Amino acid sequence: MIVVARRAVCLALLIAGLPAAALAEDYPARPVRIIVGFAAGASADITARVVAQKLGAGLGQQFVVENRAGAGSNLATEFVVRAPKDGYTLLLGTVANTINATLSPNLSFDFANDLAPVALVATVPNLLVVHPSTGVADVQDLVRLAKTKPGEIFFGSSGVGTSPHLSGELFNEMAGVKLVHVPYQGSAQAVTDLLAGRISVMFSPASTVLAHVQEGKLKALASTQGKRAGIAPDLPTMAEAGLAGFDTGVWFGLLAPAGTPKDVIGKLNRAINEALQSGDVLAPLRAQGIDPLGGSAEEFARYIDSETRKWAAVARSAGLKK
Repeated sequence: MIVVARRAVCLALLIAGLPAAALAEDYPARPVRIIVGFAAGASADITARVVAQKLGAGLGQQFVVENRAGAGSNLATEFVVRAPKDGYTLLLGTVANTINATLSPNLSFDFANDLAPVALVATVPNLLVVHPSTGVADVQDLVRLAKTKPGEIFFGSSGVGTSPHLSGELFNEMAGVKLVHVPYQGSAQAVTDLLAGRISVMFSPASTVLAHVQEGKLKALASTQGKRAGIAPDLPTMAEAGLAGFDTGVWFGLLAPAGTPKDVIGKLNRAINEALQSGDVLAPLRAQGIDPLGGSAEEFARYIDSETRKWAAVARSAGLKK
């Protein structure tokens, strides 16, 4: 036992003395965990599992997805923040993190500073959909209707502080209207009431409502991101429909604890970007309405900053807090 303990100490001292480049060269030497703050089957979970499988094949180690749902992904985020800074525990961060940073000032971690961006992985566009009974044909029709009926048109969301909710608040701000927010416990309940006509409008992940649009049960007016949605390429963006600068959606990206060696982050970034070019990843993601992205760690960092600033401004304008 004493010999084993001495060997362990010597190995730890040896590793501590190695430069980051040497450690990165051997990375990963054991399985890597990707922590997801949402339940199995959610878009975040699907994205993580598709990418994890390809990363494992490319880097020669297993990438294991672990779901730690709760508190809008804050539980998962805190777990990763406290993990060793070695690249073996990663977070699938989402737009929820930047919204939480705005609405929940008393978190036990600082998302922007306690985590190191690795790569922006993918996005799920929201669609602006309405019940056919509204009679509106496009976004400008909805704006005109809302201005004639201030406080009388209800929009649903999957909950307070979610991306669909804040998309609606951003619409109110940019269009100069007052749609009334109705929060639900999840997207399914909101869509059920939209289909029944109990609410009139919803910003919803495309994959949740597209089948209803195709069946004529709902009318899609626009997608919410800066570029057209891969799953609905014929649908105009909100900017094309007259609200220049409107750009929202659900995004996913990998992050590591701050202080993780830059060479490890660089190796992960290259592997992720390579994976996102593969048909093994593109096909299953696009089938779920998920658009692959990619890019450098620095670009992801700037994106996180811009998202945080945007949602902070929307929250202030709407008077939101948790």
